[in-house]
Parts: sequence; C-alpha cells; structure tokens
Amino acid sequence: MNPFQDTHPFKNRSFYLLMAATAFAYICLAKGNAADWTRFRGPDGSGRVANQTFPTQWSDSKNVAWTANIPGAGWSSPISADGKVFVTTSVFDDQPGPKGFRGGVSSMRSYRQDGEKNRRNTSFELHCLDLKTGKKLWSRQVVAKTPSFIIHPSNTYATESPATDGKRVFAYFGAAGTVAAYDLDGNPLWTEQVGRFVSGNGFGSGSSLAVDDNKVIVQFDNDGGESFLAALDTKTGKEIWKSKRDSRTSWSSPLVWNNAERKVIVSCSAGMVTGHDPKSGKPVWKVTRFDGAFSSSPAVTRDHIFFGNSGPGSRGPLAAVSAKAKGTEALTLGQGAEWITWTRAGSGPGLASPVAHNGLLYVTGGNGILSCYDTKDGELIYKERLPDASSVAASLWIAGDQLFALDENGKTFVIATGTEFKVTRTNQIEGLFWSTPSIAGDSLLLRSADKIHCIRATSKALTSL
Repeated sequence: MNPFQDTHPFKNRSFYLLMAATAFAYICLAKGNAADWTRFRGPDGSGRVANQTFPTQWSDSKNVAWTANIPGAGWSSPISADGKVFVTTSVFDDQPGPKGFRGGVSSMRSYRQDGEKNRRNTSFELHCLDLKTGKKLWSRQVVAKTPSFIIHPSNTYATESPATDGKRVFAYFGAAGTVAAYDLDGNPLWTEQVGRFVSGNGFGSGSSLAVDDNKVIVQFDNDGGESFLAALDTKTGKEIWKSKRDSRTSWSSPLVWNNAERKVIVSCSAGMVTGHDPKSGKPVWKVTRFDGAFSSSPAVTRDHIFFGNSGPGSRGPLAAVSAKAKGTEALTLGQGAEWITWTRAGSGPGLASPVAHNGLLYVTGGNGILSCYDTKDGELIYKERLPDASSVAASLWIAGDQLFALDENGKTFVIATGTEFKVTRTNQIEGLFWSTPSIAGDSLLLRSADKIHCIRATSKALTSL
C-alpha cells in the first residue's frame, strides 16, 4: 500500500480546494493592491517595482491619459490607494511658482526679503483625484495659517509627501506644524500639532511621512527647538513614542527598512544617521561624524542600506551599512568598520535619492551625472553624464529592469540597468519638475509645478482637467 496515496495533494480533494481558494484570494489581494503607492518612493520606500507596467515612451500628446491642474504650489509626491490619487499643496494670494536650480541660485541675495513678503496667510490643502480620469473627487483645507518660516525660492510650503495605510490618508506640513488624517472619502479623522518648525538657512522643510503598522512616522529635525522622530497612532493621532535628538534641519524622509535581520526605522539627520526600533522608537544603531544635513533619502536592499549627502558646490560622503548594525559607529572615510561595510568620499547624492538594484547602486548628484557603484564594496562601475540633462531633483526609480531619471525640465531618461551605461530612450513633458514621480499600477504620475500628468498606455485623446 502506498503510504502517500490518501495524502498526496493532487489526490486529496480538500487540500486541493483549500490551495485553490488560497491562491484565488492571493490573486485578488494582489490585484486590489496593485495600484497602491502608499508613501514617498512607494510602499517600502525603495523606489523600485518588480514589473514595468506603464509605458516607456510618452510626450505631451502621447500616452498621457490625463492632466490635472493643481492650485498653489507643492513639491510633495502624489500617492495612491483604492483607485484614488492624493496630493498636498499650499495656496496664498499672489503666490509665485517655485524656481528651478538656476533661478533659485540667482535669487539667493534677495530671497530672505522676498521670502518674508511671501510669508502670509496660507491654505494648506489635501486634494483627491480619480486615478482613472484625473477628475477631482474632493479637496480639504487641512489648516490655514501664516507659515512659521520663509522658504528658498526653489522650495514650496507643501514639499512633504503624504502617506496612507489604505484606510486613511495622512498629510503633514512642517510650515504649519500640523499632521492630519482623513478617510479616503475626505472625512476628517484627527489633527495634531507637532511643534513649531524653524528652518535652517531659511530653506524650508521637506521630510515626508512614513507609515508602519498602526503608526505614522514624523521626522521633525529643525534649527529652532526640539528635534525628534515620532510615531503617532493612525487611528487617533496620539503620540505612541518620541525619540529626541540633537540635530539641525534635515530634508531626508524616514524609511521603514524591513531587512534580513530586523525591521528598523532609519532617519538621516544633520550629523548622524540612526536606525530605530519601530515599537519603542529607541535607537538600535547610530552612525556619527556625518558632516552636514541630508536632502536625499536612503536606498535599500535586504542586506544593506546606502545613504550620503552633498551640499552646494561640493559632494559629501556615501556609505553602506549592514543589516546587522547594532550600537554606534563613527564614519571614517575610505574604510569600513564593524558594520559600516564601505564608505566613499565625494560620492554622496544631492537632492535626488539613490536606488539599488541587482547588486548595483545608482546615484546622481543633481548635476545630470549618473554614477553606478557595486553594492558589495562601493567600487565605481561607471560615471556618465545624462545627455543634455538639466539639474535633477526628483529621486531615481526602477521599474522592471529599467532605471528612470527625471530632470527639472521634464526630460525623463530611460536607462538599462546593469554595468554598461546605456540610455535607451528619452521622454519630454513641458514644465518644471522637482517632485519624485509615483507609480500607480499601470500609471506613472509626474507632478510639475502646477499639474499632475498621468502616463498610461492609451490611444485616447489627451484630456485636461
């Protein structure tokens, strides 16, 4: 008698039905979540998706499903859930649009005076659009008040990206010190004041929200008072924990890193990078002696996290930290440590966050030069200029086996991943682009200074809303 005769899965009808039901449920769940882009740089904050589902070719009149006008100004990335797109903005009377790199630099002598003129009563808003059509479903004024600081002429008062847990959408405005939650139909749930943010150098704020389990993660590094990383309850807005630190203004966004060893919340602040326990907020590891503040956010794999910074006119360091990190290590350029796997001087990213994929790390300093490094040892694989590129502020992203880089003039470079530098296509949309794009299923959302463009394979006529 065959001992496996009655238990073989293909002979056991109950087992077969159970497996079929489980597979069906999984497929339905995957389908339902396919278009959810829940936070800055996606659900895991990596800037990567496994499959290429949106077109790799587009223009102002090709593969643009819709274009929606967004009032005011904002550089926050759009997010998506349940077939809806959520985006924040700030609106006030006689509001100038943000400037590009050159315009911002040329305004430096007078920007403080101009900034005070433009620091007036502002409507901080959250808007919801239909992902399929771009039609506005609802808009809410989160708060109306005078911002607590001036901003750089290239920045906005709505640069922090919102986040969602699939049931609620959370908006944060550093200039108002306000975090608020709404359900997906726009009904208000709670509002919390997290403090008065004072911006370093008058450049403004920019740290986006993250969500982990039942917690909204807020990074609040500023020059005028208490700096901290905090977790708020998604249902009530009440503080679950707060990790205070001695830091100055930083524009990097917190990252929930679910690595091969544990889950940690990574925060890049001025002078240090820390990994926090998600339940208590206590630091698990810390990298010190990291000069300067951070504008970009980290790139991750299961085994390592990569981060670095750069300032105007100079490139800072780039470092790789192991998932085994624990305790405190001081950064030493040109060499690793117990769990700092490697460092490179003069290789840090600028505003654009890097991205890691298949053993390679891609970094741009904002000047249109793309560098590729080996994730194991930091060896430079190539360093090439993107042809005719302007400055790059939007973070890099990867879909399938393609790397994408969007410059501020609306040109997107499609680059083959791998050790050979090869630009396979360029696509152009008119406008000023600093916002990091978002992927919503088969759609790519590009936010310019005053519009959102939905890139999707379509033969229909261009619509504008």
